[in-house]
Amino acid sequence: MPKPSKPPSRKTTPTRGRADLARLRRMTDREIERTSPPELRNLPDDFWRDARVVTPVAKQAISIRLDSDIVAWFRATGARYQTRMNAVLRSYVEQVAQPTRPARRKRAG
Repeated sequence: MPKPSKPPSRKTTPTRGRADLARLRRMTDREIERTSPPELRNLPDDFWRDARVVTPVAKQAISIRLDSDIVAWFRATGARYQTRMNAVLRSYVEQVAQPTRPARRKRAG
């Protein structure tokens, strides 16, 4: 007698960073709230006020030497720690690269 076939498994996680938009559209607000990570609950009303869409840019593989405590700290934050390191560096570059306004001259008089 042949073995009963296993029912097809339904993927519950996105692959390679892609969200299952069709599944998300079917979810109720209550369901989204129930399944969201704890750090996303009870956000202040103005949390997304300054949010902006960021289009990912191509990555370049490099070799870099970092202090071991820095690497350990980022690794301890979990998977995708290198992505977070990149985000911190990007934030720094954006702050430093902002054009500064020239100082106003006082009028002689």
